[in-house]
Amino acid sequence: MSPFLKITNARIVMPKGIITNGTLIAENGRIKAIEYGPVDFACDNEIDAEGNILSPGFIDIHVHGGGGYDFMDNTVDAYLKIAEMHARFGTTAMAPTSLSTGLPDLVNTLACYEKAITQNHNGADFIGFHIEGPYVSMEQKGAQNPLYIRDPNPTEYTSIIERFPFVKRWSAAPELPGAMEFGRYLKANHVLPAIAHTDAVFEDVIEAFNNGFTHVTHFYSCMSTVFRKDAMRYAGSVEATYFLDDMTVEIIADGVHLPPALLKLVCKLKGYDNISLITDAMRAAGLPPGESYLGTIEDNFKVIVEDDVAKLPDRSAFAGSVATCDKLVKNMVQLADVPFVEAIKMMTINAAKIMGVDGQKGSLEVGKDADLVLMTDDFKVLQTVVRGKTVYKAEKEN
Repeated sequence: MSPFLKITNARIVMPKGIITNGTLIAENGRIKAIEYGPVDFACDNEIDAEGNILSPGFIDIHVHGGGGYDFMDNTVDAYLKIAEMHARFGTTAMAPTSLSTGLPDLVNTLACYEKAITQNHNGADFIGFHIEGPYVSMEQKGAQNPLYIRDPNPTEYTSIIERFPFVKRWSAAPELPGAMEFGRYLKANHVLPAIAHTDAVFEDVIEAFNNGFTHVTHFYSCMSTVFRKDAMRYAGSVEATYFLDDMTVEIIADGVHLPPALLKLVCKLKGYDNISLITDAMRAAGLPPGESYLGTIEDNFKVIVEDDVAKLPDRSAFAGSVATCDKLVKNMVQLADVPFVEAIKMMTINAAKIMGVDGQKGSLEVGKDADLVLMTDDFKVLQTVVRGKTVYKAEKEN
């Protein structure tokens, strides 16, 4: 295989704008040059973009599954199939995410990640593991299994971090006993503490931020907001998140979990640079509507996928996302009126910064990984490239 890749006649999405009729050259999986107009450079592996958009690859920092698989199926095959499925929709890097579970099951999941990362050659890169739970609020548990919800346990979490250094993020409720110590420990060990499934009041979140919790998991979902107690009103975690200028957030921009009004509000109050887009996708992502299930193979409950979201069988509540990254970008442009380049940043460099991989990924710059998405004006993914290798190519329509 040629060590070079050349993409010509592309509208290249750069950090500060779009280059028309641009040329990108990669060598050995990294970007070597980005130029205006055609470049006289012979290359066996050349792609004519035909005037379509060439974007940095999409980075999904919170995803549970897709294509009928979940990371907590605890098989290497599940990891590889999920990575390949999401690559069809422009994802070039992802942070596999767990659910609240017992310690043995979590260890098995992490052991699978450790094996899968060496075999993942045809899908999105794995950029670190994201543990969601089990240290969450019972009142805001959402789809987290209450059987496994518990307070932070130093013996448990220190053993995980020491054994599995690829854990890069851990989402928890900051109001739980021991949460501040937990946050400080994670930060000291280069793991991002994130706020999730929380019933915290305003003051809890301020304290958590000062102890390392600088990011909010699926903002608005399973979070406290203004409430009344004994005739007095109290601010919750939503209000604290808005108050803290440097607190970053991620949002499920599937157009269902958050309506357009809230998408616009988040953008107005947090600013484009503090927002990343996530799928939070469960196993039914990428599949036709119908019945599926949430959770592991042994421990799950049935859901119905319709209207671009998973629902409980009685349709009383959402039960998970089936979003893909291409739809998230499209929704931010079309539903939230976000400028195209800013929406791309939310799906690329903003996510890379949160996960600490912005030195290698997230933008089209010389020296960075050649993680690329070629797509049409209507956000259809034509080709996905991970570190210079094409992992997905759409069939041409007749």
